Amino acid sequence: MKKENVLVAGANGTTGKIIIDLLKSSEKYKPVAMVRKKEQKEDFEKNNVTAILADLEEDVSHTTDNMQKVIFAAGSGGKNVIGVDQEGAKKLTDAAKNSGASKFVMLSSMGADNPSISDDLEDYLKAKQNADEYLKSSGINYSIVRPGSLNNNDGSGKIKLERKFEDFGEIPRADVARTLVEVLDDDKRQNETFEILSGDTEIKNAVRS
Repeated sequence: MKKENVLVAGANGTTGKIIIDLLKSSEKYKPVAMVRKKEQKEDFEKNNVTAILADLEEDVSHTTDNMQKVIFAAGSGGKNVIGVDQEGAKKLTDAAKNSGASKFVMLSSMGADNPSISDDLEDYLKAKQNADEYLKSSGINYSIVRPGSLNNNDGSGKIKLERKFEDFGEIPRADVARTLVEVLDDDKRQNETFEILSGDTEIKNAVRS
Protein backbone atom coordinates (compact mmCIF):
# COMPACT_ATOMS: atom_id res chain seq x y z
CA MET A 1 0.00 0.00 0.00
CA LYS A 2 1.41 3.37 -0.99
CA LYS A 3 1.78 5.66 2.00
CA GLU A 4 -0.09 8.96 1.97
CA ASN A 5 2.00 12.12 2.26
CA VAL A 6 1.01 14.22 5.28
CA LEU A 7 2.21 17.81 5.49
CA VAL A 8 2.73 18.90 9.11
CA ALA A 9 2.67 22.67 9.64
CA GLY A 10 4.40 23.53 12.90
CA ALA A 11 6.55 20.41 12.65
CA ASN A 12 9.34 21.94 14.71
CA GLY A 13 7.10 22.73 17.69
CA THR A 14 6.76 20.51 20.74
CA THR A 15 3.52 18.90 19.56
CA GLY A 16 4.66 18.94 15.93
CA LYS A 17 7.74 16.84 16.67
CA ILE A 18 5.59 14.19 18.37
CA ILE A 19 3.26 14.16 15.34
CA ILE A 20 6.24 13.64 13.01
CA ASP A 21 7.48 10.69 15.10
CA LEU A 22 4.03 9.07 15.12
CA LEU A 23 3.71 9.44 11.36
CA LYS A 24 7.21 8.10 10.86
CA SER A 25 6.28 4.86 12.56
CA SER A 26 2.92 4.62 10.80
CA GLU A 27 2.22 2.06 8.09
CA LYS A 28 -0.19 4.39 6.31
CA TYR A 29 1.45 7.80 6.31
CA LYS A 30 4.68 9.52 5.38
CA PRO A 31 5.39 12.79 7.22
CA VAL A 32 6.55 15.94 5.46
CA ALA A 33 7.77 18.59 7.90
CA MET A 34 6.96 22.20 7.06
CA VAL A 35 9.62 24.41 8.69
CA ARG A 36 10.78 28.01 8.50
CA LYS A 37 14.53 27.66 8.90
CA LYS A 38 17.17 25.94 6.81
CA GLU A 39 18.80 24.34 9.87
CA GLN A 40 15.42 22.88 10.95
CA LYS A 41 15.03 21.40 7.49
CA GLU A 42 18.50 19.86 7.72
CA ASP A 43 17.74 18.40 11.18
CA PHE A 44 14.61 16.64 9.92
CA GLU A 45 16.40 15.39 6.81
CA LYS A 46 19.19 13.93 8.96
CA ASN A 47 16.45 11.87 10.61
CA ASN A 48 15.10 10.72 7.24
CA VAL A 49 12.08 13.02 7.29
CA THR A 50 11.27 14.99 4.14
CA ALA A 51 11.05 18.71 4.91
CA ILE A 52 9.78 21.77 3.05
CA LEU A 53 10.84 25.35 3.73
CA ALA A 54 7.90 27.71 4.08
CA ASP A 55 6.73 30.57 6.27
CA LEU A 56 3.04 30.86 7.14
CA GLU A 57 3.35 34.63 6.90
CA GLU A 58 4.46 34.30 3.26
CA ASP A 59 3.22 32.33 0.25
CA VAL A 60 2.57 28.66 1.10
CA SER A 61 0.84 27.58 -2.10
CA HIS A 62 3.76 25.30 -3.07
CA THR A 63 3.73 23.31 0.17
CA THR A 64 0.76 21.06 -0.53
CA ASP A 65 1.73 19.75 -3.96
CA ASN A 66 1.46 15.97 -3.85
CA MET A 67 0.17 16.01 -0.24
CA GLN A 68 -2.82 13.80 0.47
CA LYS A 69 -3.42 15.15 3.98
CA VAL A 70 -2.48 18.17 6.07
CA ILE A 71 -2.14 18.64 9.85
CA PHE A 72 -2.05 22.24 11.04
CA ALA A 73 -0.25 22.27 14.40
CA ALA A 74 1.50 25.62 14.02
CA GLY A 75 1.19 28.54 16.39
CA SER A 76 2.91 31.83 16.94
CA GLY A 77 2.94 31.41 20.72
CA GLY A 78 0.99 34.65 21.00
CA LYS A 79 3.52 36.65 18.97
CA ASN A 80 1.49 36.95 15.78
CA VAL A 81 -1.91 35.36 16.23
CA ILE A 82 -3.43 37.06 13.17
CA GLY A 83 -0.53 36.38 10.80
CA VAL A 84 0.16 32.77 11.80
CA ASP A 85 -2.69 31.22 13.78
CA GLN A 86 -5.40 32.83 11.64
CA GLU A 87 -4.17 33.94 8.21
CA GLY A 88 -1.48 31.26 8.01
CA ALA A 89 -4.10 28.59 8.65
CA LYS A 90 -6.39 30.11 6.02
CA LYS A 91 -3.60 30.20 3.43
CA LEU A 92 -2.74 26.57 4.10
CA THR A 93 -6.43 25.65 3.85
CA ASP A 94 -6.57 27.26 0.40
CA ALA A 95 -3.37 25.54 -0.68
CA ALA A 96 -4.61 22.13 0.48
CA LYS A 97 -7.90 22.58 -1.31
CA ASN A 98 -6.29 23.81 -4.53
CA SER A 99 -3.87 20.90 -4.67
CA GLY A 100 -6.61 18.32 -4.05
CA ALA A 101 -5.68 17.11 -0.55
CA SER A 102 -8.37 14.82 0.82
CA LYS A 103 -8.37 15.97 4.45
CA PHE A 104 -7.23 18.86 6.64
CA VAL A 105 -6.80 18.25 10.38
CA MET A 106 -6.77 21.44 12.44
CA LEU A 107 -5.32 21.72 15.92
CA SER A 108 -7.59 24.31 17.50
CA SER A 109 -8.33 25.04 21.16
CA MET A 110 -11.14 24.75 23.66
CA GLY A 111 -12.75 28.16 23.86
CA ALA A 112 -12.40 28.85 20.14
CA ASP A 113 -16.20 28.72 19.90
CA ASN A 114 -16.50 31.49 22.51
CA PRO A 115 -13.35 33.67 22.59
CA SER A 116 -14.70 36.15 25.14
CA ILE A 117 -14.49 33.57 27.96
CA SER A 118 -10.83 34.49 28.48
CA ASP A 119 -9.46 38.02 28.66
CA ASP A 120 -5.86 36.82 28.38
CA LEU A 121 -6.45 34.54 25.43
CA GLU A 122 -9.27 36.34 23.67
CA ASP A 123 -7.19 37.45 20.67
CA TYR A 124 -5.70 33.99 20.26
CA LEU A 125 -9.07 32.25 20.55
CA LYS A 126 -10.62 34.68 18.08
CA ALA A 127 -7.85 33.91 15.59
CA LYS A 128 -8.46 30.16 16.08
CA GLN A 129 -12.21 30.66 15.69
CA ASN A 130 -11.73 32.54 12.41
CA ALA A 131 -9.35 29.87 11.10
CA ASP A 132 -11.77 27.08 12.10
CA GLU A 133 -14.75 28.79 10.46
CA TYR A 134 -12.74 29.37 7.29
CA LEU A 135 -11.81 25.69 7.15
CA LYS A 136 -15.41 24.60 7.71
CA SER A 137 -16.65 26.70 4.80
CA SER A 138 -13.74 25.83 2.47
CA GLY A 139 -15.23 22.66 1.01
CA ILE A 140 -12.26 20.46 1.95
CA ASN A 141 -12.91 17.54 4.32
CA TYR A 142 -11.73 18.35 7.82
CA SER A 143 -11.51 17.42 11.47
CA ILE A 144 -11.13 20.26 13.99
CA VAL A 145 -9.61 19.11 17.28
CA ARG A 146 -10.00 21.39 20.32
CA PRO A 147 -7.94 20.23 23.30
CA GLY A 148 -7.96 21.70 26.79
CA SER A 149 -4.76 23.20 28.23
CA LEU A 150 -1.71 21.37 26.93
CA ASN A 151 0.82 19.94 29.39
CA ASN A 152 4.05 18.00 28.90
CA ASN A 153 3.07 14.98 31.01
CA ASP A 154 3.54 11.53 29.52
CA GLY A 155 0.68 10.59 27.25
CA SER A 156 -1.67 7.86 28.47
CA GLY A 157 -3.09 7.06 25.03
CA LYS A 158 -6.53 7.73 26.53
CA ILE A 159 -8.85 10.71 26.25
CA LYS A 160 -12.41 11.80 26.68
CA LEU A 161 -14.08 13.36 23.68
CA GLU A 162 -17.21 15.48 23.45
CA ARG A 163 -18.60 17.99 21.01
CA LYS A 164 -18.47 20.42 23.93
CA PHE A 165 -17.40 20.06 27.54
CA GLU A 166 -18.96 22.01 30.40
CA ASP A 167 -15.62 22.45 32.15
CA PHE A 168 -12.06 23.12 31.10
CA GLY A 169 -9.26 20.69 31.80
CA GLU A 170 -5.85 19.52 30.68
CA ILE A 171 -4.36 16.99 28.31
CA PRO A 172 -0.77 15.91 27.51
CA ARG A 173 0.60 17.06 24.14
CA ALA A 174 1.42 13.44 23.32
CA ASP A 175 -2.27 12.48 23.48
CA VAL A 176 -3.25 15.50 21.38
CA ALA A 177 -0.67 14.51 18.75
CA ARG A 178 -1.98 10.95 18.69
CA THR A 179 -5.56 12.18 18.28
CA LEU A 180 -4.57 14.39 15.34
CA VAL A 181 -2.91 11.43 13.63
CA GLU A 182 -5.86 9.09 14.35
CA VAL A 183 -8.36 11.43 12.66
CA LEU A 184 -6.35 11.63 9.43
CA ASP A 185 -8.44 8.59 8.45
CA ASP A 186 -11.20 9.54 6.03
CA ASP A 187 -13.78 7.66 8.07
CA LYS A 188 -12.87 9.25 11.42
CA ARG A 189 -14.72 12.37 12.57
CA GLN A 190 -15.17 13.59 9.01
CA ASN A 191 -16.24 17.26 8.94
CA GLU A 192 -16.60 17.37 12.71
CA THR A 193 -15.40 19.72 15.42
CA PHE A 194 -14.85 18.24 18.88
CA GLU A 195 -13.09 18.81 22.20
CA ILE A 196 -10.69 16.46 24.00
CA LEU A 197 -9.36 16.15 27.55
CA SER A 198 -7.46 13.47 29.46
CA GLY A 199 -9.78 10.53 29.98
CA ASP A 200 -10.20 6.76 30.09
CA THR A 201 -11.08 5.85 26.49
CA GLU A 202 -8.42 4.57 24.10
CA ILE A 203 -7.86 7.28 21.50
CA LYS A 204 -8.63 5.05 18.54
CA ASN A 205 -11.98 4.12 20.09
CA ALA A 206 -12.79 7.68 21.16
CA VAL A 207 -12.43 9.07 17.62
CA ARG A 208 -14.70 6.49 16.01
CA SER A 209 -17.59 8.63 14.80
